[in-house]
Amino acid sequence: MSLLHDFVEKKHCIFIEEAPDWREAIRIGCKPLLADGTIDERYQERVIQNVEEFGFYIVLIPGVAMPHAQQGAVGVFKTEIGFMKVEKSVVFDENDPDKYATLFFTLASVNPTEHLANMSQLAEMLGDDDLLQDLMDNVHNEEDLLRIADKYPLG
Repeated sequence: MSLLHDFVEKKHCIFIEEAPDWREAIRIGCKPLLADGTIDERYQERVIQNVEEFGFYIVLIPGVAMPHAQQGAVGVFKTEIGFMKVEKSVVFDENDPDKYATLFFTLASVNPTEHLANMSQLAEMLGDDDLLQDLMDNVHNEEDLLRIADKYPLG
């Protein structure tokens, strides 16, 4: 099963119109992982603290953020990835036009082997420009996500 299918199957996806700011976007993106006990609130706050401390490193490329904290961070109980699509871009740095995101892939890890497998699938997805563009432009709900998952075998 693909990562995109996993997001829907595990209920690890959320779709919102907008977030008030990047901190709240991270909190909202964590909700599916909070709901099933993958993480607790300590982890989401640690992710926010890391961004405050180290900058907007979680914005990998324009449009895509990967909120995470170091492996073994407090408040993580499973290795999973959550997906969030925001219709209105979340701006991380008003002075840098490349520091915005509409796609959020929230990482949680307690198992290095599972984490590497997740990262490998995610890297493959992020390397497919057509898939990324489809996710940015044409995903508004779970049905859209499944349609795109079926369209792209690696998704």
